[in-house]
Amino acid sequence: MKFCCMMSFVNPEYYVELAKLAEACGWSSFGLSDHVVNPDVIEAKYPYNEDGSRMWDHSAPWPDVWVATAAMAAVTTKLEFIQSVYVLPMRDPFTVAKALGTAALMSDYRVSLGLGLGWMEDEFQILGHPFARRGARADEMVEVMKKLWTGRVVEHHGEFFDFPPLSMSPGMKGDIPIVVGGISKAAMKRVARLGDGWAPAYLTVDQVREGLATIREMQKEYGREGRPLSVYTACLDAFDLDGFRRMEDAGVTHLMTTPWLFGDQAVDYKDIAKGAPLDKLRAGIERFGESVIAKM
Repeated sequence: MKFCCMMSFVNPEYYVELAKLAEACGWSSFGLSDHVVNPDVIEAKYPYNEDGSRMWDHSAPWPDVWVATAAMAAVTTKLEFIQSVYVLPMRDPFTVAKALGTAALMSDYRVSLGLGLGWMEDEFQILGHPFARRGARADEMVEVMKKLWTGRVVEHHGEFFDFPPLSMSPGMKGDIPIVVGGISKAAMKRVARLGDGWAPAYLTVDQVREGLATIREMQKEYGREGRPLSVYTACLDAFDLDGFRRMEDAGVTHLMTTPWLFGDQAVDYKDIAKGAPLDKLRAGIERFGESVIAKM
């Protein structure tokens, strides 16, 4: 099993130093979260709180994932970068293909696309992209981006995007893995149909095992039987070495965790968003590296 450090709400000014430290402590990757704007008042309900309220306020930082990735990749050699998750359908495929492709090329392909569909319709409206049928639009966006990444002259005539022969340079010489977030049947089908990985949330170890079995059955429908899948997640019933080993046995390849939220020196989420000091974040990365990563 590998270990992915989630950077949600961390002061972006700390990213570069923490990336260098994490690589030295055995972490495999950093996970970056994504929003472009956060309206002060929204109609949408946050799906992970019973009352529908968000876990952050306007002061919480949401840096651009590609700029942040480029900065951290420049000072590391092995650390990889994924998004949990990047809200793909509230963008256009050309801009994303260009930014992500450039970040991948210049980091020696240490970047994956952690794809999500998004929940905040208000943000989609502000950015000028449709919320309805965002799943189908995201699927076509992946198809378009894969064409563009070849660097060859390509064309596309689909439901959402239609363009004549053109090229996007430079083309990709390596792969950009697609990791799909979500636990719905539609999300699992998307993993089976076009994904190189799965990023479920709020599941137990057994539920992850069952979900993977379902996805592998679905892969047969799309001629992708036996294709390896990376699995990025944390589980509701795994918080120690034994639990992490059960996760690994269930097929989890990357534990996604926020190390400074646990232990005697834990930092609260709200304190992180308000500017938790760098030394506490450093201590969390080092502590987890010594107590978990080194032992597994």
